[in-house]
Amino acid sequence: MDNVVEIKNITKKFGSYKANDNISLQLKKGEILALLGENGAGKSTLMGMLSGLLEPTSGEILINGHKAVMNNPRDAKKLGIGMVHQHFMLIPAFSVLENIILGDEPTKGSFIDYKKAATEIQKLAQKYHLDINLNAKVRDITVGMQQRVEIMKALYRKANIFIFDEPTAALTPQEIDQLIKILRALAAEGKAVIFITHKLKEIKEVADRCVVIRMGKVIDTVKVSETKEETLAEMMVGRKVNLALDKKTVPQDKLVLEVKNLEVDAHKRRKVSDFNLTIHEGEIVGIAGVDGNGQSELIEAITGLRKVRAGSIKVDGKELQNYSARKISEAGVGCIPEDRQNVGLILPLTIAENLALKDYYHEPISKYGLLNYKLINQNGRKLIKDFDIRSQSEKELVGDLSGGNQQKVIVAREIAKEPKLLIAANPTRGVDIGAIEYIHEKIMEQRNAGRAVLLVSFELDEILKLSDRIIVIHEGKVVGQIDPQNTSSEELGLMMAGKTPVSTGIER
Repeated sequence: MDNVVEIKNITKKFGSYKANDNISLQLKKGEILALLGENGAGKSTLMGMLSGLLEPTSGEILINGHKAVMNNPRDAKKLGIGMVHQHFMLIPAFSVLENIILGDEPTKGSFIDYKKAATEIQKLAQKYHLDINLNAKVRDITVGMQQRVEIMKALYRKANIFIFDEPTAALTPQEIDQLIKILRALAAEGKAVIFITHKLKEIKEVADRCVVIRMGKVIDTVKVSETKEETLAEMMVGRKVNLALDKKTVPQDKLVLEVKNLEVDAHKRRKVSDFNLTIHEGEIVGIAGVDGNGQSELIEAITGLRKVRAGSIKVDGKELQNYSARKISEAGVGCIPEDRQNVGLILPLTIAENLALKDYYHEPISKYGLLNYKLINQNGRKLIKDFDIRSQSEKELVGDLSGGNQQKVIVAREIAKEPKLLIAANPTRGVDIGAIEYIHEKIMEQRNAGRAVLLVSFELDEILKLSDRIIVIHEGKVVGQIDPQNTSSEELGLMMAGKTPVSTGIER
């Protein structure tokens, strides 16, 4: 096979910091190359240079044997490079069709030829089995659907080199299987694919070779079929990874969260209907469902971000439905939100300031309307140490951190408050195996300390591993309640699709 991409001795510096240090790799025609590394290892920086978003400090990139000069993403697109970003590059107010053709609109006279574009896109959708609604607004579609739109954007632009950055983070097992079929189909057509993921199982299933990056350097390039998952994990983090959890037996007598007959609307549609849920002290209850089936609206209702149409929400016996988010937080509810960048953090603020977002209006941090930055930074340093947040200092902007370390900032802030109820929404989405290990330990520590945990996750292995009980949600309704020890991810995935709604009769 011929090399379609050669990255030669690439170094990228930000000031004195080396994000990439003399990296070299090759990508061949018809190959799926996995790129594996911890959050902050330099993967996204490297792909940023390959996609025209960044310029290397030194080194060169060759496309089909010729030195490439990419000053912007349009230059990369002309070279046949398409990137499906982890954080989608979509305009919420535009339709799916408008987002796909943006910047490459076909014209008829002086007007955009939407009919021609729609016909072409529908042909691609049928070929790759990508079910999308071209007329829907992006703001109204699910995360999984948004990802399909990003894939379609690259296909529409006739890319020959595809970069997929954490593409399975919000997908069900069935959707992941479909994506893997798409990756294989692209490779079979002779297209080259770079697949960035933290999921070792997926690497083993779909990749030909794997490049492992740690602290900005290539550790090794291995043939996937000849390398065990445990070896890949150890190469990535530089130590053995223990994903076993200490799940103690904890009395689950006291009721912490009680949701009764909940009704929640969004965009003039009923999103949560006749929903009932209880969680006791020392218990993790997992909510499993396909993205867009009411999970987000349920969390928003419990945390005060969305009005409740009917029903009640009680925490520790106190009714909290339609209270403000601040009052609900002060009542002992902590939340790790599903969207860390848009909901969980204020990116232009420092790590220390983000860690103080639940306390900034209280003494001693705030007095007479003035913030005590000495205490804010002191608290920041303590939590950075306690929660292993990899950063230069507490004064570093949180927007400059890797995704995994941004997630740790949120986990630190919420858990440090010792909430009665911790809501964890996709707590390990897009983070590496070392951070997954750490976040799972912290969630389990909350349970073992007698606190209640509501876990909402699209990672079925995570739901099965952490939960004491699992509630299956479909179209905003509870369709089953199961014991995680007596089911599989495949069975759970089918229930999530509404195909086999059952109940094991677990009484709560």
